[in-house]
Amino acid sequence: MEENKKENGVETATPTEKENFNDNLHGENLTERAKVLSPGMTVLKRFFRSKLSIIGLVAIIILFLFSFVGPLFSPWSGNGGTIKDYDPASRPILGTYSTIEYIGPDGNVYTAYDVTIDELLDYVSLGDISGSHWLGTTYEGYDVFTRLMYGGRVSLTIGFVVIILETLIGVVLGGLAGYFGKWVDNLIMRIVDILSCIPSLPIMLILSAVFESANIMDISRLYYMMAILCLMGWTGTARLVRGQILSLREQEFMLAAKCSGLSTGKKIFKHLLPNVIPQLIVSMTLGLGSIILMEATLGYLGIGAPPEAATWGTMIELASNARYRNFYPNLWLGAGICITLAILAFNFVGDGLRDAFDPKMKR
Repeated sequence: MEENKKENGVETATPTEKENFNDNLHGENLTERAKVLSPGMTVLKRFFRSKLSIIGLVAIIILFLFSFVGPLFSPWSGNGGTIKDYDPASRPILGTYSTIEYIGPDGNVYTAYDVTIDELLDYVSLGDISGSHWLGTTYEGYDVFTRLMYGGRVSLTIGFVVIILETLIGVVLGGLAGYFGKWVDNLIMRIVDILSCIPSLPIMLILSAVFESANIMDISRLYYMMAILCLMGWTGTARLVRGQILSLREQEFMLAAKCSGLSTGKKIFKHLLPNVIPQLIVSMTLGLGSIILMEATLGYLGIGAPPEAATWGTMIELASNARYRNFYPNLWLGAGICITLAILAFNFVGDGLRDAFDPKMKR
């Protein structure tokens, strides 16, 4: 090995040692650089580390494919799962009748028939599972499996639309309350307090009676109810955004933005709200399950979509009938399973995102 040279009493390395040192240093820099992840990659790494989060994400993807792609492969995809060549007049009726003879006003003898309907025989034998009808059929002539797919379209779409509208209203009003404070904050927060005290389910019952008296009996009744529910459900998002902005508006970066002369809109939407997005994503994900459950509750109580509309809520409403509940669980059990899976999946994803965005979590 070459000996180190001394220049002015200082020991210097040979060219070979310098090259080895540079190679080692360069390699260490590459290693350390490879360990540094961007914030987005860090969140994804934390999210996919959780098995429950992955299970929830996979379940959501399966439900969306089942609801939006599945009907394309069903032979009963026309008109919401209606069976082809179905004649409603062909539905037989089981019942008993008795005859009563009476003398009419004109003095003639007439015979009246007192008919008592015991039960209705459904088309293609109600509830019978076959190769053509995997979950049987309904009395109206619908294929239950195909109707389950169409029901997912309505329920999932309503969930996403309502949660997006709630978030937009909550972000705008919560951002204004947190940034301006004073009378603006007091006014918006008092509105939030009033809306938070209104029970949603009794309001839905009253609205159902109002819509029925106004002869609004189609699927639009459900849309009106969910719109009103949206106007009442933005309060939680507004409180979340307000609290985050109250803690962020005094930070150094906001002082720099103020000194740079940025407008109020840019300071709110460019600097404050992006720091609240992680919490909003978690809140939206967890809220989706609640909205789907609310739609199912309205359908089960018979105050949501009309019975002929294809939603998970109207399908599970059959369980309120003892005959369907005891003898034909295949007509409503599928909708119950889909609702349960959707709620669990969104909660799992929400919990995973909450842990992933938490800065206190280990990398």
